[in-house]
Amino acid sequence: MIDVDLHDSGARLDNLAPSGSAFLKAVLAQLGSVLFTSLPRSDQRIKGMQYLRGLLETPGRKSIRNIAALLDGQVSEQNLHHFICDSTWDWTPIRRTLAAFLMGAFAPQAWVVKPLIIPKAGQHSVGVDRHYFPALGQTLNAQHAIGVWAVSTEMSVPVNWRLHLPSHRLVRDPRCRQVPRGGRASGETLAECVAAATLDTAMEWGLPTRPVVLDIDEAHMAAAYEALDAAGVPLLARVGRGFQFTVADPALSFQPGRLLPAQQIMCMARNMRRPALDRNGASGPRQPTLAAAVNVGLPSHRYGRNPAAVPSGKLLGTGRDARNWPTELWLTNIADASPTFLAELRRLTDRVDEDFAKVTDRVGIRDFTGRSFNGWHRHITLVSVAHAALALAHVSPPPPWTSGTDPTDRPAPTDRTAGTDRPAPTDRPARTDHAECAERAERAERTQLVGSFPRSSWHGAAAAAVRSGVSAAGTAAP
Repeated sequence: MIDVDLHDSGARLDNLAPSGSAFLKAVLAQLGSVLFTSLPRSDQRIKGMQYLRGLLETPGRKSIRNIAALLDGQVSEQNLHHFICDSTWDWTPIRRTLAAFLMGAFAPQAWVVKPLIIPKAGQHSVGVDRHYFPALGQTLNAQHAIGVWAVSTEMSVPVNWRLHLPSHRLVRDPRCRQVPRGGRASGETLAECVAAATLDTAMEWGLPTRPVVLDIDEAHMAAAYEALDAAGVPLLARVGRGFQFTVADPALSFQPGRLLPAQQIMCMARNMRRPALDRNGASGPRQPTLAAAVNVGLPSHRYGRNPAAVPSGKLLGTGRDARNWPTELWLTNIADASPTFLAELRRLTDRVDEDFAKVTDRVGIRDFTGRSFNGWHRHITLVSVAHAALALAHVSPPPPWTSGTDPTDRPAPTDRTAGTDRPAPTDRPARTDHAECAERAERAERTQLVGSFPRSSWHGAAAAAVRSGVSAAGTAAP
């Protein structure tokens, strides 16, 4: 879960890329020219760029008032407030175009789905309610949102958000009923919110298929997992130690249909552990870890403890300390994935946590002070664009598309010295150690597995049935 520590009001992003640097300005201009084409009026596109500049350069809280003060007469606070809260522009095309842009800019390996907590002092902001967060062991007055991130081992960028609107809030708060055209007009559970945000991104936007890493509260995981699994989404989901499964692995002999806690199953599979390379955090040195996978069945949450209707999957256990193994447990429906590949996917959640603390929180993800549903979504969309600009500006070496070409049209580097178009040789000296061999094997497996996810599986009858039951399709769903 993305933490709730309030960020330093004076924190700056100079350690990433100076907000006034020429390279960041070039990246921002490129993003604006691509993402804001859906804005119908030129004054909206200008205000969009001004708001992005405010998110990147305003010290402290990125409120509309503070951003207007930074711009110093270029736009009034009233006009900026109207642009965010009361204008008519739709945020969904910007998010969809950002996701497509990132597919060409840094080739994300997966979608990571994580919750976001936005603490609030009062009850006036849209969607605010008393929520209990098991990971924190606290009940907070907060907005609860779900974020979908495009993630690789090098960077992560949020591309879609959905604000959780509990049913009882819809009764008390008329703003929650003012959902834009095509949106959902009734409340939803958190699991439905997770499934809808994920399916919107991965199924409705026409993007290349990527596995989804689900890192949400255990209480809502089963229902979200079932909905996404039924839609044909390749999944890896974190589970708790007490989550119960039936064992379906011939390597382990258990009474058929018997439910066992995940921790107990993996402790009995200790002899199946194999070494796999992992990192300490998202960017730390690669270290050996122990991983094992067991075939299991997941009892449907709709039938309680009845093991009759069970989606099948693999239970993954990972950990570095052999005596206290496993330290993490994950469930996947990717049948042919090795424990090493799954451990690599799991590590992408660390990348999201690090980038959120370093970038997203500091460009104002929790700084929107307005009260409207539309204003919340527009602010958080432009925060995602500001995050993308900083993340892409931090890439070394700079991506070639910053010269003005579209990242989706980048030609592969070629070797012209010999009069042929074969790929250019790398300058890195060849290595033959075990770490390099393992890295090559992981890259090959990742390429094979990601390429094997059929695009048609996203559009089957099961996906349509689940989609219609989870959320009404719309251009700007909550």
